[in-house]
Amino acid sequence: MNPPKKTTRSRPVTMLMETFGLSPAVAVAIVTIIAAICLLAVVWFVESAPPRTLTLTSGPAGSTFRRFADSDRYQRSYQPILAKHGVTLQVLPSEGSQENLQRLADPHSGVDIGFVQSGLAASEVQGNNPPGSRPRLVQGGLSENEKFKDLVSLGSIAYQPLWVLYRNPARISRLSELAGKRIAVGDLGSGTHELALTLLQANGITGAPTILLNMDSDVAAKDLLAGKVDAVFFMGDSAPMATLGNLIRSPDVKIFNFTQADAYVRRFTYLNKIVLPAGSLDFAENLPAEDIVLIGPTVELVARKGLNSALSDLLIEVAQEIHGDASILQKRGEFPAPLEPDIKMSDDAVRYYKSGKSLLARTTGSLWLASAINRALVAFLPMILVLIPAIRFLPVAYKWRIQLRIYRCYRPLLLLERDASADLTAERRQDLLRRLDEIEGTVNRLKVPASFADQFYSLRGHIAFVRARLKTVAPG
Repeated sequence: MNPPKKTTRSRPVTMLMETFGLSPAVAVAIVTIIAAICLLAVVWFVESAPPRTLTLTSGPAGSTFRRFADSDRYQRSYQPILAKHGVTLQVLPSEGSQENLQRLADPHSGVDIGFVQSGLAASEVQGNNPPGSRPRLVQGGLSENEKFKDLVSLGSIAYQPLWVLYRNPARISRLSELAGKRIAVGDLGSGTHELALTLLQANGITGAPTILLNMDSDVAAKDLLAGKVDAVFFMGDSAPMATLGNLIRSPDVKIFNFTQADAYVRRFTYLNKIVLPAGSLDFAENLPAEDIVLIGPTVELVARKGLNSALSDLLIEVAQEIHGDASILQKRGEFPAPLEPDIKMSDDAVRYYKSGKSLLARTTGSLWLASAINRALVAFLPMILVLIPAIRFLPVAYKWRIQLRIYRCYRPLLLLERDASADLTAERRQDLLRRLDEIEGTVNRLKVPASFADQFYSLRGHIAFVRARLKTVAPG
């Protein structure tokens, strides 16, 4: 006859069974639950690590947006600075703000962050809207708020001035004076196109006899110099700065001065009044020859919800390095700023602007180490705080349970011994012995761990003591 196979159990299971007297099934269940909790904590710790790669949607070649992102000649751009922190930035060119916004709104585009002209998400260009209104764009049955509800802003990073350049013998002071002319309003997909049409509509220019041309900034600049168009709208999201500089230096081209700037910024609350000081573009040539008032939105650094909080902090820190200095259009420290023209600020960004980097980040000086410590605290500290008290309470609870079983056997034994103290007949003694046998059978069936052996054998010794006493008592 073959001997029975020996069951092999893990050490934790065996320890629980021998220490607490648990059944194999209960011991295995406890070990499995603890192992599953630990595994889930480890998986969350790994999966919540900041990604090493981000994808940014920028703008066309030569534009301000593209220069911010990855300019080879401009080291103070996001790509080289993020690389120093171990983050690879993949830059996707685009037609400008509108395409960037659409990419960010599309969860399948693979885009994490992008530059977006403020006000674009809450504006539209439709002929049935009153001038100056800011209606919601309806597309595919969804309002803008619903379409862009998964986007958050990390703050405004710079002014985005609107440049209106025109050819005319005399200076013009109102956009309405462009009625009936040929106007290049920027390429489709750019923030320039959207804002230009909005402002022209507010001035009553919606179509014929005015000719509105959707064209690339380079083509528009050449046509303006050649006299094929009368005015062009330029913004940094789609127009190379070199192209803008060539136009400003042309003696036949004038910069439109927004004399009604205060009215514009009150009606279109996402716009700002920007003053270009005389001589700020070129002291020697005194360009411009006088202060020029411009208007324009700000540029927002927009991300999809769910951006890792450590990367959110890093991006704002990089934005401060790139955009924090003074320029001809802004003061030092003016950007980045927690403005909310239309896209809600992320909670992480609000926290950063209020209190800066976390204590761990400031102490360790490393994004990755601070993130690892923070994730470890979130993943493992609650588990430790729950499991350790539970493990410490388990022996106490089990001890109470075993002692309660033993005490339950003592009660009928005490009652039997009390009954035996009276005068006994032979029949009464046999009845007491039978009751004692029942108590002893119950005790023998008890399953107690080795740690309770002294109490168990003490109980059996007391049973033997009572039995011996009953046998020595003569019938009354």
